[in-house]
Amino acid sequence: MAHCSDLRSIFFRGNSQRRDRDRQKKVRYEELKVEWEDLKYRTYTPDFVLDNGIIIETKGIFDSADRRKHREVKRQHPELDIRFVFSNANAKLYKGAKSRYCDWCDKYGFQWAHRVIPEAWLKEDGEEIKAKRIEVKTKRKV
Repeated sequence: MAHCSDLRSIFFRGNSQRRDRDRQKKVRYEELKVEWEDLKYRTYTPDFVLDNGIIIETKGIFDSADRRKHREVKRQHPELDIRFVFSNANAKLYKGAKSRYCDWCDKYGFQWAHRVIPEAWLKEDGEEIKAKRIEVKTKRKV
């Protein structure tokens, strides 16, 4: 399996860089912080934020901790459009599993792609996320 930095070059800098430049004026890499609550407050840093507000998370290995985190972030921030690009969308969730990464995304309402960011995502209308940090909406009662 490819190393994380290799994946980012495959997904973003590699095959689609020329066409992306034409469609996306500003793509930010790991700049946005999204707060989410577990037993304590945490932050999630998306891999890429497109200028149309779509958050792209690139994944080689999609372990149970990542899956849990993304379900919680989506529950606590339903306004965010988080999408996944997998190095292998057909990889099994764990050894011996019948479900694949793409099945998990379908089950929990996340859009996903295999290997490259679909051109349709780049063309979609949307609003740029200007904030550097998105706070948890409701603070936990202590």
